[in-house]
Amino acid sequence: MPLVIGVPAESAAGEKRVATVPDVVGKLIQLGFSVAVQSGAGAGANCDDEAYRAAGAEIVDGASALWAKADVVLKVRPPTVDEIALMREGATLVAFIWPAQNPDLMQRLAAKRATVLAMDSVPRISRAQKLDALSSMANIAGYRAVIEAAHAFGRFFTGQITAAGKVPPARVFVIGAGVAGLAAIGTASSLGAVVRANDTRPEVADQVVSMGGDFVPVDYVEEGAGVGGYAKVMSEGFQKAQRDVFAREAKDADIVITTALIPGRPAPQLITVDMVRSMKPGSVIVDLAAEQGGNCELTVPGESVVRNGVTIIGYTDLASRLAKQSSTLYANNLLRLTEELCKAKDGRLNVDMNDEVIRGTTVIKDGAITWPPPPPKLTAAPTAKPVPMQPAAKPAAAPAAARAHGHGGGAPASAGKSAAMFAAAAVVFTFIGANAPPAFLPHLTVFVLACFVGYMVVWNVTPALHTPLMSVTNAISSIIVIGALVQIAPPAPYIPFDVRRPGWILTPLAVTSIALVTINMFGGFAVTRRMLAMFRK
Repeated sequence: MPLVIGVPAESAAGEKRVATVPDVVGKLIQLGFSVAVQSGAGAGANCDDEAYRAAGAEIVDGASALWAKADVVLKVRPPTVDEIALMREGATLVAFIWPAQNPDLMQRLAAKRATVLAMDSVPRISRAQKLDALSSMANIAGYRAVIEAAHAFGRFFTGQITAAGKVPPARVFVIGAGVAGLAAIGTASSLGAVVRANDTRPEVADQVVSMGGDFVPVDYVEEGAGVGGYAKVMSEGFQKAQRDVFAREAKDADIVITTALIPGRPAPQLITVDMVRSMKPGSVIVDLAAEQGGNCELTVPGESVVRNGVTIIGYTDLASRLAKQSSTLYANNLLRLTEELCKAKDGRLNVDMNDEVIRGTTVIKDGAITWPPPPPKLTAAPTAKPVPMQPAAKPAAAPAAARAHGHGGGAPASAGKSAAMFAAAAVVFTFIGANAPPAFLPHLTVFVLACFVGYMVVWNVTPALHTPLMSVTNAISSIIVIGALVQIAPPAPYIPFDVRRPGWILTPLAVTSIALVTINMFGGFAVTRRMLAMFRK
């Protein structure tokens, strides 16, 4: 019997997301599973019961019936105590769990002999990117943070000059350049704001610039990258230098967006009360770390408050405010995880603890708590073999004449070689000019000039443009079609394919060359157009 995947309605207040969408239901069925969805589970994400039923899912009335039926439960938020009570003994649960912050939840799930895979524990390695639900939700939260800020700001983001007056662009400061921070930078920049950003990891500076922002460094040298690409707790010296930067930027900013989080710890408080007081009336702070306590001392999780004329937004459901989009991305993350667990496509799960991705995601296996997982294995770079030191070669003695003029021996030798090559070329061309037919010389001159100009044009072009350049030159070289046309249409009188006429075989060859050149010509310009489109923003 294939396992039944159950999708209950989220019981958390205000949560509109759902763990799977109708488009993904069919793909889960193709893996061999049966899918049951609680009636009304997708209403908040604009996914009605009829859409699920049309995709092949069974609609179940009530949470009790759904939890009792499901062998595998797909959820968004961690289950409540009541939901755990409804859960079948030995069932599998896939959801956001946050095991470091919820030890009691872990114990209750272990008592049910459950197998639990936490989407917040997916390893940050390249092979697991398709399962990375944290990045999917952070991307949406960063975008939504800018939208919420724009709503509360009450002014244009982009600068304008109108007959009614001049509007300066909004100044946005983003703290943290992870997935959410980069999404916020890109969104605010696309709306026309002047965006500046800071992160403890200096290597993300290029990413900030690529999204349209300016990176604001901290004048303190310390490595800020932690395990899995997250930031780490910095030293007191760095934090003091960082606070000075934040105080200066907050004073000038119209909007501050904070995204700083450290796994397994409360959110670091980076925006102090004094910084809030220094901000201009009407400014906005959006605290994406509000659910973990907030990066601002005045943040109230789940609410938007006004302090000293500054609006501080501490919503904890930013991803849920784009429920359709976030549900679709999350459902795709769960689908990719299910594919990893069911490679045989037989409707059964294989929680392979030897698989690095599955091991990192699994926090409870058959009632045994397996969290935290071992650190991800990093592929070490091969150790370079030491190269024995070679004694430096003594420079050859320069000729006396060269030493007298202050030159080494290399330059005169190179100049002499070039002069010899030019002299030889001059002799060859003189011989050709004296003996070749008069009609040959103009063709030779054009050929030599074409080679020289072509070489210089390619040599001076940026290497990144070599492919479109070569496709263009292929198209331009198709001018040889003119010669083929001349062969096809020689002066009258003319009898096609007359074997008595000298050169009669040139006609079919010319026709063939025209066909091939036509492909080369149009193909060259088509490839050029596609290649150049890659360089346009």
